[in-house]
This record gives sequence, structure tokens and C-alpha cells, in this order.
Amino acid sequence: MSEKYKETDRMGDIICDDYRILQVISRFGLTLGFGDHTVSETCLAAGVDAPTFLAVVNFIRSNGRTSNLSDIVESLSLTALMNYLRRSHDYFVKFRLPAIRRKLIEAIDCSARNQIAFLILKFYDEFASEVGRHMDYEDKHIHTYVTDLMKGVKTSPDVNIHKLSHQHHDNHAQLEKSLSELKSIIIKYYPTDSNAQLLNDVLIDLFMTEEDLFSHCHLEDTLFLEAVVRLEDERQEQAREENPQTEEQDGEDSANDALSDREKEVIVCVVKGMSNKEIAEQLYISVNTVMTHRRNISRKLQIHSPAGLTIYAIVNGLINLEDVKL
Repeated sequence: MSEKYKETDRMGDIICDDYRILQVISRFGLTLGFGDHTVSETCLAAGVDAPTFLAVVNFIRSNGRTSNLSDIVESLSLTALMNYLRRSHDYFVKFRLPAIRRKLIEAIDCSARNQIAFLILKFYDEFASEVGRHMDYEDKHIHTYVTDLMKGVKTSPDVNIHKLSHQHHDNHAQLEKSLSELKSIIIKYYPTDSNAQLLNDVLIDLFMTEEDLFSHCHLEDTLFLEAVVRLEDERQEQAREENPQTEEQDGEDSANDALSDREKEVIVCVVKGMSNKEIAEQLYISVNTVMTHRRNISRKLQIHSPAGLTIYAIVNGLINLEDVKL
């Protein structure tokens, strides 16, 4: 197969090339029995957005390593991506984790006399509950916010995807840590018994779930977040067009108001001496998006140097003098 899957590739071929695509097709609502149909033909017949499907499968194929995130996001359907994420949540919470639990109960001695087995099961249940709470928050808060944003429903100016995702982003790392600890406990401390083969099978499931869950969270933190940030910027631009500045405002104020909130955040980071990579990590966006914002800032303000941005930021109250890196 080619380095990246294309719409003209046969769906059956890409699944045989990478079994992980099986996880993707069901979450897009696709079913087996593709025959010799291409990705484009299969997606069209099922009413699935092919560019979004390909963006996800190529993201997984590359293990989340991509240098052109901004270009990929430009071709995405945010609606299709959210449907995929919701189905992923259902898969983890309603199918994958309960199935592993049933196998775990069969593999270990869950009687009261076996404290290690009891604690392993308790640890697993806490992990599964944590995953459930995590994904329930995404469905009820983050996805609801994005749905309203797509509909053009006005939200509080104090609410944006970064504020909704900030603490949630840290929880991604906690989920990975909890699952890693669970595997380690089973491997190091559960004694071998007659169900050793079944317990090994549980561990294989846990390793595969860890890989799948990591890929899911990474996709949310990159492709999904980038797409929502782009939509927020578009909505802000539309709001400015619908409510133009009054002629009484002086040029300096108009220039300041022409910047989006994200662009102002980027200016502050630049003035603090942060690199593009550091800015991307601070704001949970890609380096490509940081560079795009910096180009837009230069175009809007006609300022092309960090020194000029520093003066602008101080004059317009974006940053205090003591916070400036000289």
C-alpha cells in the first residue's frame, strides 16, 4: 500500500494492510462486505464523509505523527468527526471495557479469600468508571459546546474550547497512567494459576485497549481541537462582519479589536519569548496553527518583529512590562 491511504484505494485492501482500521469503520457506521469497492464508493454508499474517514485512518496509520495538521483539518467535516468520537465513546464504555471485565472475572479468583484478585478487580472498576466519567464530560460539555458553535448559537464570551479542554486534557494522561499501573500490577503481583492463559489474554486486551485509547485521546487533542479552534476563529470573524466597528473609534483601537482572542494569546506568548513549539504546547494547538496566527497578526497590525509586538502589547494592555522578556 502507499504511504497514505487515498479515496481510490479499495476498502478491503486497507483493512488487510492495517487491522486497526477495523476499529475505525464501525465507529463511522460502516459494515463489512465491501467487495472491491473503493474508500470513496464505500463512504458514499453509507453517507460517510470520505475525507474525514481518510483523515482518521491516516492519523492512526502514522500513529498520530503528522506535519500538515492545518491542511488535514481544512478538509474535515467536524460533524462527521464528532459522530466518530461519540461512537468511540460508546465502544469503550458499553462494549470494550465491560467485555474485558467479564474475561478478567473468569481469569482470576474473585473469592473473598484472594485479596490480590479482589484489589485488581476494584482497580479495574475504578479505571472503567474514570473512563466513563471522562467520556460523559466530553459528550455533555465539549460536544454540546461544539454543536452549538456549528449551529451559530451564541455562547458566553468567557467559554472556549481551550477552557473546556484544559483540565480534561490532563485527564487523558491520568487515564493512560491508570491503565499502565493496572497492567503492571497484574504482571508483577498476580500469582500464576490454572487460568494463566486466559489472564494473558486479558493482558493482551489491556495492551490493545491502551493503544486504542491513547490514539483516541491524541486525536481529540490534535485533529479535533484544531478543527474546533478554526471554527471558533471563523465565528469570531463572522461576528465582526455582522457588527462592524463604528467610525468614531480611533485606528489603534480598531487594530486591537480586529485581532481574535487566540491571536492576542499568541502575541502575549511571543512577547514572553516563547518559541512556536512552546506556544503550541501552551495553547494546545499545532505549530502550523501558531505560524498561521503569527502571519495573520503581522498582516493585520503591519508589525513584523517581536520588538514591535512587545510595544504593541504593552500599549494595548495585553501584557505588563514586568512580564516582558527583554
